[in-house]
Amino acid sequence: MVPVRRSVRAVATAAAVVLAATACGESSPSSAPGGAAAGDANAKVGVDFPRADSDFWNSYIKYVPQFGKELGVNMMAPTNSQNKVENLVANVQSLTGQGAKAIVMAPQDTGAIATTLQRLEQQKIPVVTVDTRPDQGKVYMVVRADNKAYGEKACKFLGDKLGGKGKVVEFQGALSSVNGRDRSEAFAACMKKDYPGITVFEEPTDWEGSKASSALQTRLNQHPDIKGIYMQAGGVFLAPTLQVLRSTNHLLPATDPNHIFIVSNDGIPQEFESIRKGEIDATVSQPADLYAKWALFYAKAALEGKSFKPGPTDHDSTIVDVGNGNLEDQLPAPLVTKDNVDDKALWGNQIGK
Repeated sequence: MVPVRRSVRAVATAAAVVLAATACGESSPSSAPGGAAAGDANAKVGVDFPRADSDFWNSYIKYVPQFGKELGVNMMAPTNSQNKVENLVANVQSLTGQGAKAIVMAPQDTGAIATTLQRLEQQKIPVVTVDTRPDQGKVYMVVRADNKAYGEKACKFLGDKLGGKGKVVEFQGALSSVNGRDRSEAFAACMKKDYPGITVFEEPTDWEGSKASSALQTRLNQHPDIKGIYMQAGGVFLAPTLQVLRSTNHLLPATDPNHIFIVSNDGIPQEFESIRKGEIDATVSQPADLYAKWALFYAKAALEGKSFKPGPTDHDSTIVDVGNGNLEDQLPAPLVTKDNVDDKALWGNQIGK
């Protein structure tokens, strides 16, 4: 994983290597993807944060100004859409009205942002989306991890731990989000194919911890022999899940035959601490640090008139064509268990240091 703290010179060198590794070519000034002329790397970049009620997104929020400074991005005061698409639309209008020539956003409802993306394309303002990929619309780059792999890793972890038998509760993210759909579909397909003896209780949550805890309470009352839980977002599900398990005497050590195996997604420090304590068993480390770094990198590259094509990068990721002329830089997201939870390269062990 790319180190969190790097000098400006090191970042600039890495940027040059990335351009070569991905066969990047500079556009001519007349075809620059941004509203600014090609080469105008100092043009304003507007950033909208998706929410502040998740430990994962709060970590991302901390990383953005750090990497903005390191990369020399002329970043405007960020806005926060608070998990509401209407706020995101208004915030983007405000940012562009104040002179933003590129936008970084993380739309949580990936189907409702199409009109805004169309308007920004008409204004020649490039957009970088973080963590999510819009269902429709043109963007300069999507900075994301392979969310289908999240679901598959969670499935294989639980399937193996349960020996292919038992009952599992799955806290699905919002299905209006490509992330919720990708994780849910991949988890279901893997379970059906590789572990048909496992019963999965799919619980829609809209990324809300209260809905997850209520669903878990109900399922435990109905099925006290639940043996696994898949939390699609530890940032919002970890605390309420542990609270329910404690209150119902289901929070048992891994050595207990009634232990409920739990795998999560996010890689926040709180999840790592829970893994060390034996409260949960694994998580997928979603790279909050790299999301911030490469989103800002691509926003600046767009303003400079640079372009990319599919292929491997020098930062352990792969740029893929996801259709509609959109590219996605799929960043690494490793599975974390008790065996590697203390790895200093994981951003969850670096935040705040």
